[in-house]
Amino acid sequence: MRLWIKSPLAMLDDAAPGGLVVEDRRIAELVGAQGPSAPVDEVFDASRHVILPGLVNTHHHFFQTLTRAHPEAINKELFPWLKALYPLWGQHLNRDRFRLAVRLALTELLMSGCTTASDHLFVFAADMPDAVDIEAEEAATLGMRVALTRGAINLGTKSGGIADERLMQDYDTVLSDCERVLGRYHDTSHGAMTTVALAPCAPFNVTKQLMKDTALLAETHDCRLHTHLGETHDEDDFCLHHFGCRPLDYLEEVGWLSDRVWLAHGIHFDAGEIERIGRHRMGVCHCPTSNMLLASGQCRTKDLEAAGAVVGLGVDGSASNDNSNMMEGVRQALLLGRLTYGAAAVTHHDVLRWASEGSARCLGRGDIGRIAVGYQADLALFTLDELRFSGAGDPLAALVLCGAHTADRVMVGGDWRVVDGRPVGVDLMRLREEHGAAARAFLEAV
Repeated sequence: MRLWIKSPLAMLDDAAPGGLVVEDRRIAELVGAQGPSAPVDEVFDASRHVILPGLVNTHHHFFQTLTRAHPEAINKELFPWLKALYPLWGQHLNRDRFRLAVRLALTELLMSGCTTASDHLFVFAADMPDAVDIEAEEAATLGMRVALTRGAINLGTKSGGIADERLMQDYDTVLSDCERVLGRYHDTSHGAMTTVALAPCAPFNVTKQLMKDTALLAETHDCRLHTHLGETHDEDDFCLHHFGCRPLDYLEEVGWLSDRVWLAHGIHFDAGEIERIGRHRMGVCHCPTSNMLLASGQCRTKDLEAAGAVVGLGVDGSASNDNSNMMEGVRQALLLGRLTYGAAAVTHHDVLRWASEGSARCLGRGDIGRIAVGYQADLALFTLDELRFSGAGDPLAALVLCGAHTADRVMVGGDWRVVDGRPVGVDLMRLREEHGAAARAFLEAV
């Protein structure tokens, strides 16, 4: 079937005033003023809509939706924040609560125009060794693409780390499950719904050997690598104390300076380190909302891009954001970028590109993140009907400057997954009630 999404109010492609045609899950044609080049079977009138590529979230922690605005963690920087929450996650997380956390996070993302989500999963409670499978199942139910990560914590407080010992896994268990997950879910074909990356959590809670072995596994299986790096000065101090070097030097020592790596945060790099990251064509996921909430610092996005690095966007965990909205993250990236570089240096086109094409490149995807012929038909359509948009002159800029929040329609692979602002097949009231009940367990101990 050929679907013509006709005459949008605006689209992130100036060469297609007539919209686009979707066929066989892909964008088949960008339409000029003269109309499609061949007959179509169906027409969707997009004259009220601004069309973006489906947004791509490159860093999250889905399970953290259960501990948003938690009283024990409010008004803290990263390390104290983690030390407050690790015991709660270690004590109260189980498979049923985890599934609801994943479902809620993915639903929020989808409603905000996100079509592909990557979760940095590093907690595996005793009754959820199949946590990666749960994420794959929930994403499939919603019809979203997902970049699954098999992460881990294997360095706890007894060994000099900061994580709760209950969140740790046996080393052999971690490596064995990495192999299993790669074999089951890592799909490198065009239009894949699932891919896999290996993602030891951070230098301060995994062993050096795990970092080295996951790098070797990634080479063998041609997959991506992901970890936190350069987020805080506390991390710098930890690496200097335990490894005798700065975080990026540590990364090089364990074999992670590679174009298959994307890093979360990347705030505290000096000019020489930025040059090295760019030279290796590494990716950096900018998480502006979390960075501001935890007062971690400001990612030097424009310097990283100028050096050759790939910049993407992520919402980060829902206990350091405290939501899962990609469009809000886009706006925050613009505002923080201008505070860092000046009003003319970071534009709405920059941040929309980071949230789509840049993020897709971080995940190693060349088939999503753009409105272009041959790309997957992953699209987010927003209206400007709310009061906040009244008087806006530039529709694309308005999405960012006026604060678009919820997409009216979202398409993944040619299928509508959000219609009239609501995700298809999801009972939002029931999800809110069930998730809220699960989250209360994390408050009862306070």
